[in-house]
Amino acid sequence: MAKKRRGKQEADVDTTEKLSEKETKPGGDSMKGPVSSKGGSARMSLLILLFIFTCAASVMYLVYQNFPELSEDEREKMKIPKDMDDAKALGTVLSKYKDTYYTQVLIAYFATYIFLQTFAIPGSIFLSILSGYLYPFPLALFLVCLCSGLGASFCYMLSYLVGRPVVHKYLTEKAQKWSQQVDKHREHLINYIIFLRITPFLPNWFINITSPVINVPLGIFFIGTFFGVAPPSFVAINAGTTLYKLTTAGEAVSWNSLAVLGVLAVLSILPVCFQKKLQQKLE
Repeated sequence: MAKKRRGKQEADVDTTEKLSEKETKPGGDSMKGPVSSKGGSARMSLLILLFIFTCAASVMYLVYQNFPELSEDEREKMKIPKDMDDAKALGTVLSKYKDTYYTQVLIAYFATYIFLQTFAIPGSIFLSILSGYLYPFPLALFLVCLCSGLGASFCYMLSYLVGRPVVHKYLTEKAQKWSQQVDKHREHLINYIIFLRITPFLPNWFINITSPVINVPLGIFFIGTFFGVAPPSFVAINAGTTLYKLTTAGEAVSWNSLAVLGVLAVLSILPVCFQKKLQQKLE
């Protein structure tokens, strides 16, 4: 009898320990599982992004290799401009070869602008100013709008492919707030995108990265970007006609140009306001 009792007690103890282990493990696993999977997903996204960036950089290298032979001094000037001095130096080289090697210079400008926009690398403002120095105004404006639209769309697609885990990890709160604003303007999203591109309320890189995550359609995104960047580009290109008088990018923007941008921003959102008032009257 004593042996039976002892056996029963030991069995009860074993059962209790197993149950406690089961209760502990799921809790620990459920906490660790999602965190590790999110971390792994973010790491995988960054690796894919690094691979795509390497491929794009290789294309840029090929474009550079296709450029005419440059002197040692000219090669030093052939770099992505970080300030107005770099833009001026680059402008001297490109203007020298533009007439003889028109296609190569145009392709190099086009590829560089899209590369910067795609990977949200600073410097495109200097290329916008530079276009006003290199090309006639209508061509320069179309070129900048097209490069901005395509580059932003590539950034959108890149974010759609690998950016979702990064946005959820680092930009969750900001993305949620903007998602609410986008939902309010779903019926007139093109006007809203144009308005955001003209005004400085949201950084362009943030709009590009978060748009696919909050379900902004790519077609609307491209059209809104193409037309939305036109007014600020107008100012930059106009300043580019007097490139060598500028010392900083800030000098490209005057009070008159800011006033014009403000008026255009209001005009872009006016149809939306009229539509809302008309709907209220009809209701």
